[in-house]
Amino acid sequence: MTTHEFFVDMTCEGCSGAVTRVLNKLDVKFDIDLPNKKVFIESDKDTDVLLETL
Repeated sequence: MTTHEFFVDMTCEGCSGAVTRVLNKLDVKFDIDLPNKKVFIESDKDTDVLLETL
């Protein structure tokens, strides 16, 4: 599995909650770093699919 790191312009818990909801639908492992506005996703899915989801 590959770990992908994305910058996501999240400003609050509501934003991170929205990211959590969409990533749960993909059934991938992920971690959200809200203070640094980063999302780490562990997945073999194509990067374009992950970006489109975010």
